[in-house]
Amino acid sequence: MFAEVDGRRVHYRVTGTGPPVVLLHGLGRSLEDWEPLRAALPGYRLLAIDLAGFGHSHPLPEPRLDSLAGHVMRTLDALDVTRAVHVVGNSLGGAVAMRLAADNPDRVASLALANSAGFGRRVTWALRVLDLPLLWRLLLRPDERTARSTELSLFYDPAFATPERVALAHELSQRPEAARTLRRVAAGLGSIRGVHPGWRRDLLMAMARLGIPTLVAWGTHDRILPAGHLINAAAALPQAHTHLFSRTGHMPQIERAEQFAALLTRFWDGLEAGPPPDTAASSRTPPAVLTTGLGDGWDHRELNRHR
Repeated sequence: MFAEVDGRRVHYRVTGTGPPVVLLHGLGRSLEDWEPLRAALPGYRLLAIDLAGFGHSHPLPEPRLDSLAGHVMRTLDALDVTRAVHVVGNSLGGAVAMRLAADNPDRVASLALANSAGFGRRVTWALRVLDLPLLWRLLLRPDERTARSTELSLFYDPAFATPERVALAHELSQRPEAARTLRRVAAGLGSIRGVHPGWRRDLLMAMARLGIPTLVAWGTHDRILPAGHLINAAAALPQAHTHLFSRTGHMPQIERAEQFAALLTRFWDGLEAGPPPDTAASSRTPPAVLTTGLGDGWDHRELNRHR
């Protein structure tokens, strides 16, 4: 389905009934990344949006983090979604979700951030080199081998880089302005040195002040944004719930769809139940990092090496 927002086409998909949940994808991706989670998460009205300039949505003149978040909010207005929503964001979508919450706290009931940008400097070299003037054109040139390599980098289990996902990634990479939009967004967030500290610091300070209920989840084997960023997230947002998925890459919503859906449901159910009786005592103790199945040789200290 499509809506017109500020004179630009926005691609979105709505399914289900219940409390509204907005799903925001990562850099260079599309709303298709939420399909496995959608099937595993009944009982909610799920609204997945192609961010401006990605998927099948038209680009913005200035694709910055704040403009992307503002465009999502205006899309919600255009779709008559006026009550506070749960927002789930992956990678870039997590940073957009935080910016959306910081700018419109009364419109966001909670945040769930999966392998989210914004919690550390380290990022894959493939995004750092987009800062180089000529090389980015070569790296972002539409090519099936590049699409397959990119898909493989997103998952711990290569079986998730299916021919269908590779074909979709190749198709979307051929859209006019796709490469330029990706590069411009990436350049606003980081450089050859890694993710810029300024916007991260300002955004996390705003989030800490607001205290919006937040869940941060990560995969142990993320090759895009390393799992050590989860420690940074727990330090920056001490009241956030954190969760670490074993043998999982950059997209737990695909690779661990059922477990992620169960995690979200428990998180949202806990919000409806309200705070524990001794709120003051609980506020002094930040939630612990939860782990699932880490008895597979994964050393928890490894997180510290990848911050």
